[in-house]
Amino acid sequence: MRSDETLGTADLGLLYRTHHSWLYGWLIRRIGCRDNAADLAQDTFVRLLKSRQSSPLREPRAYLSSIARGLLIDQYRRRELERAYLESIMLLPQHEVPSEESRLMILDALERIDRMLGMLKPRVRQAFLFARLDGLTCAQIAEKLGVSRATVERDLATALQHCYRLRYVES
Repeated sequence: MRSDETLGTADLGLLYRTHHSWLYGWLIRRIGCRDNAADLAQDTFVRLLKSRQSSPLREPRAYLSSIARGLLIDQYRRRELERAYLESIMLLPQHEVPSEESRLMILDALERIDRMLGMLKPRVRQAFLFARLDGLTCAQIAEKLGVSRATVERDLATALQHCYRLRYVES
């Protein structure tokens, strides 16, 4: 691949032919499931294609394994969200359990919210959770966190901006 061009289709094809079987084996050793490893290997190359990598890969296996590791983490987080969600709906009366379509929409929303919360600084995230989940006022949050009320208000504004982007910009 020439260093003055982006990762093209031919380059990606060569990268796929050269490293796919290695990546597939690497994933099998980590997760132990051939089907899941095959899906994650494909998703890794799709992610690489979408990334519009603009420079040649000097260490393609390190780069591919890094992408695959991120996908594994995403998968793990999604499974944890699903597990927590399923535990919570088990407490509901049968007639209040959401449909399968609603379940998928709820899980998608939870995953997006989880990603958004993960992007916030810890204090901002904590202030947001105190406000939204515990219903605390700005003064109560400020006392709990040992910061000023103005700081809490700025933190909440930051969190709400992220929520706005999640809802209206990224959807």
